[in-house]
Amino acid sequence: MGVIILTAQRVSKAFGVVEVLSDVSFALEQQERMALVGVNGSGKTTLLRILGGQLAADGGQIAYQKNLQIGYLAQSYRAKPGRTVLEEASEVFADVYKTEARLRQLEVDMADATPESLRQIATEYERLSHAFEAADGFSVESRLQGVLAGVGFTKEQLSQVATKLSGGELTRLGLARLLLQQPDLLLLDEPTNHLDLEALNWLEEYLIDYKGAVIVVSHDRYFLDRVCTSVTEVHFGVSESYAGNYSRYVALRAERFASRNKAYELQQKEIRRQREIIKRYRSFNREKSIRAAESREKALARMELVERPEEEKQINFSFRAGRRMGEDALKATGVSKAFGDKQVLNNVSFSMRTGERAVLLGANGVGKSTLLECLMGRQQADTGDIWFGVNADKGYYDQKQQTLTGSKTVLDEVWDAFPRLEQHEVRGALGRFLFSGDEVFATIDTLSGGERARVALTKLMLRRDNFLIMDEPTNHLDADSREELEQALAGFEGTILAVSHDRYFINRIASRLLFLDANGIRSFDGGYDAWMASQGKTGLQDAGETRTKTEIVKEQKRSRAEQERLNTLRDHLTKAEQAVTHLEDELQMLEDSLTTPDVYNDHVAAQNAIREINAMKMRINKAYLAWEKAEQALESAQEDQVEEDQ
Repeated sequence: MGVIILTAQRVSKAFGVVEVLSDVSFALEQQERMALVGVNGSGKTTLLRILGGQLAADGGQIAYQKNLQIGYLAQSYRAKPGRTVLEEASEVFADVYKTEARLRQLEVDMADATPESLRQIATEYERLSHAFEAADGFSVESRLQGVLAGVGFTKEQLSQVATKLSGGELTRLGLARLLLQQPDLLLLDEPTNHLDLEALNWLEEYLIDYKGAVIVVSHDRYFLDRVCTSVTEVHFGVSESYAGNYSRYVALRAERFASRNKAYELQQKEIRRQREIIKRYRSFNREKSIRAAESREKALARMELVERPEEEKQINFSFRAGRRMGEDALKATGVSKAFGDKQVLNNVSFSMRTGERAVLLGANGVGKSTLLECLMGRQQADTGDIWFGVNADKGYYDQKQQTLTGSKTVLDEVWDAFPRLEQHEVRGALGRFLFSGDEVFATIDTLSGGERARVALTKLMLRRDNFLIMDEPTNHLDADSREELEQALAGFEGTILAVSHDRYFINRIASRLLFLDANGIRSFDGGYDAWMASQGKTGLQDAGETRTKTEIVKEQKRSRAEQERLNTLRDHLTKAEQAVTHLEDELQMLEDSLTTPDVYNDHVAAQNAIREINAMKMRINKAYLAWEKAEQALESAQEDQVEEDQ
């Protein structure tokens, strides 16, 4: 076990009457890279701000290692006026530059120094030299250039005034500054936003080699798989920690949920069984059976109840094509587009066959979104021809959601687009995207990015187009919603052209990659990992445990044997219960016989009946013991199985 640098215990936070965090606890080790995951609105960013000191918790405790240096990356960054990109980043090394300047001055002073003053200068020079070396001052320039280039800044951009950068570029500048500071703990909120694939790969390698610890909030599952060594899920305000990367977490979470659900169902079944036994005992209306019933009632009251495991609501939808399209889906030839003096697209040509699923890739600003808008007729290409196949019905997903009307309610936004539908049909469709009750009356301009994305996807689903053109469809969606979107698209029988930086999405959807650059488009048949392998690079590695076929067969045999054992024990319990019932019935018949004239008027017959009654009571006592043993054996076996499943 490594050195623990941070512990959180029962951290809670509420905003007004809304409790966001109720019981968050975990420990972070040195060099651990932890992912914070959960659905949108689960409190991940709130927790990150609390850990970074930007927000105070309402309850709980957070303990930090002494002198721990923390660096926090928010989702937005503000640059100081007048500074260039390079100057803004260089500020991180202000103390190093100051030390270097003083060293140069001391070198000059040494030339004219007296023997007495030279001794003082030499002492200061030695002290500052050690400080300069400790700060790795000789590598400052190379680190600056390397990190700025790594997050995607070109040499030309380094001299650009930072305040004129776009929001995404400012976020990248903030990330660069934070990485250059090299704190003991990095707190990163969506660090992969606004990074192209090359920058994403660079950041992953940088963080994998990082000497400090990392806590990251991200919906980029590919990034989490490659970088993270542990996952903490925030679920209904409570945290749960898992070892391993994102894929390992998904598998363990499913296993844990299934195990808890099984334990809950077993307990509920046992409670129902015990109540039936209690009811039967009381129906016998005998002193011993009543005492047994009361004993079981007390045991039920003492039982520690297993709570039913809760799961967040998930979107659940599918895309269906209204009609078939011809064999050729799309052909673009010589497409060019410029905005003023800036040439965005230059002689772009490519084609798609019906049923293909292509993902368009390229550096930020290369014109991917512009190309989609030209294909959809939202932008007029300067040159070139664009042809869609016979019966092509084009559905467009705009990452900026510009087609939504801010003043409309969610219900009206969808219903106005499909006026022939009944209200219950529209509400049903919205319900599949988690809009229920009064939520459908919220106006579009009050929605979060994820909620707006779900409205746009609702409209796209209802259109039943056979050619989906999608610009960053997984943006604003949490990880579980992305999974549902991928599953829906996997079942779509039409054609897909998408722009995406989500490599998990690309691997699951793409049958072909289209690389756009200043010279046009290059094509590759296959998904992202296949392309990485073709470049001699490492794709996503499965961090889960591998099992041989022999191990799987053994596990299946062991499972069957355990099930057969449980079935045998259940049979024993049923037979024991039936034996008690049968004997109780016989006892009742014997006791009833004492009231008949043939018996109570005959002394010998009455004595014989009493002896039979006493013998029957002894048999019943033994039957009760056998029932108890059978019941205990089954309970013990069921508990063992639950423990093995966990």
